[in-house]
Amino acid sequence: MKILYYDCFAGISGDMNLAALLDLGVDEAYVRQELSKLNLDDEYDLKIMRANKKGISGTRVDVELKHVHKHEAGHQHDHTSPHGSHETETEHTHTHHHEHRNLQDIESIISSSSLSDMVKKISLDIFMKVAEAEAKVHGKPLNEVHFHEVGAVDSIVDIVAAAVCLDYLKVDKIMASTIQLGGGFVKCAHGIIPVPAPATTQILLGIPVKTGIVPFETTTPTGAAILAANVEAFTDTMNFSIEKIGYGIGHRELEIPNVLRVYLGEAK
Repeated sequence: MKILYYDCFAGISGDMNLAALLDLGVDEAYVRQELSKLNLDDEYDLKIMRANKKGISGTRVDVELKHVHKHEAGHQHDHTSPHGSHETETEHTHTHHHEHRNLQDIESIISSSSLSDMVKKISLDIFMKVAEAEAKVHGKPLNEVHFHEVGAVDSIVDIVAAAVCLDYLKVDKIMASTIQLGGGFVKCAHGIIPVPAPATTQILLGIPVKTGIVPFETTTPTGAAILAANVEAFTDTMNFSIEKIGYGIGHRELEIPNVLRVYLGEAK
């Protein structure tokens, strides 16, 4: 039995997930080819590179938005925090229409694409986890929530790329460790909120978590939703032989390696 195991000792974000799965051996050209089926190529650049954190070498991914006037707001939208899941309202007014997509827009982008049915299903399952959490946290029906987070192109890319990679790997079972959420406070569109962000905790209901290893957000709503929608078992005990290891390098400098480790293994 083929197993994919997520070792979330430093949490998980959408870009760290994609980086780790590419590092594990998912074909980069294939991922790019599948992502272009979304017809959003003119809205972002996908930068994939080798990187190093605390002596651990791996793959790093940046989803860079095109046509975003970051400087006019007087400060830059921090895409490295550790993922573009939070932005302030000032930056919002200076970004183009593509930041304002809601769940329906996203569903139609994915459904009308030529992606495989399985990739569409996995993508929409992940999006629904984020959407339901945001709706619950804000006390609004699904169709009324305006998702700063879900609507951002980088979230669409991270989530659909996750679906493409998971479909490509075709494992029998996906497992994960207890998820490290971090601590402290984070700035988002609504002001300063505690870590873990309310949407993240909502997504991870019933899933084992740890907090406080560093005073930063280590798990984003996107990262949480990728796990919540796809992981069958959460356990810190690994009971399989490891065949391959991938490292997804995050964007923060922390006391611990800001890295997502994934294993491909074989269980009897």
